[in-house]
Amino acid sequence: MTDATRELIVRYYAAFNAGDMDTFLSLLTDDVVHDINQGGRENGREAFRAFMARMNRNYREQIVDIVVMTSTDGRRAAAEFTVLGEYLATDEGLPPARGQRYRLPAGAFFEVRDGKVARVTNYYNLNDWIAQVSA
Repeated sequence: MTDATRELIVRYYAAFNAGDMDTFLSLLTDDVVHDINQGGRENGREAFRAFMARMNRNYREQIVDIVVMTSTDGRRAAAEFTVLGEYLATDEGLPPARGQRYRLPAGAFFEVRDGKVARVTNYYNLNDWIAQVSA
């Protein structure tokens, strides 16, 4: 179970990095819970799809230096990684976009059910990101 969970999270980030949203979203349960960094909680694959559409419009990101850790029963996982990004279009409530590049340490926590991601909770330092794109 642990190896399957680790492989699921690796595939999740590989699909993200490839911009393959169909595969990326197929790795989620229909009722996936998405805890947005310093934001709210969204429920369902369609809400996640809308979130990713906004993200892909405003940012170009690659996830690198990924380390995946899993619980012994494979029902939970965590990933630590670095986000390499470019701020493409101004996101509501954030500084103006001018193509700024950023490098941001981040992490995520996952719950896994029936071989799919049932919850993802993302964390990064928003103040660090704001400082980088405001410089």
